[in-house]
Amino acid sequence: MASALHEYVGGCHCGAIAFSYRTALEVRNWSVRACQCNFCRAHCARTTSDPGGTITFSVCEPELLTRYRFGQGVTDFLICSRCGVYVGATIATDTGTYGIVNLNALKSVPAGIPVPEPMHYDGESKQERLSRREQRWSRAVFVT
Repeated sequence: MASALHEYVGGCHCGAIAFSYRTALEVRNWSVRACQCNFCRAHCARTTSDPGGTITFSVCEPELLTRYRFGQGVTDFLICSRCGVYVGATIATDTGTYGIVNLNALKSVPAGIPVPEPMHYDGESKQERLSRREQRWSRAVFVT
């Protein structure tokens, strides 16, 4: 029997960018990561994804969505240009669009979120990074 999907919603402070994260994973089983790059550390980001789940990013005010790229330039970090909240990140590959959400942007934080695991991705090639994200991140879509 398949587990039921649970929905977790979040977004930026001003409401211009929202997300819906759907997963069958129990909260205690989430893979919570704390990337150690300068960007993620500066935002105190805690991110998660589920390869069996989905993320829908709803952009209510498209002119306020900033897609920030740095490093290898393959990932769009989604930031609201009005309130400055980093809500998540996406990549587009030949197999689809994948994403993660920043748990700090959840509207209601569920009990039992695991302590984030510090992650270091230095030394990955562009192809290694894309491949890892295709395997670990959730399928993602945008709606406006």
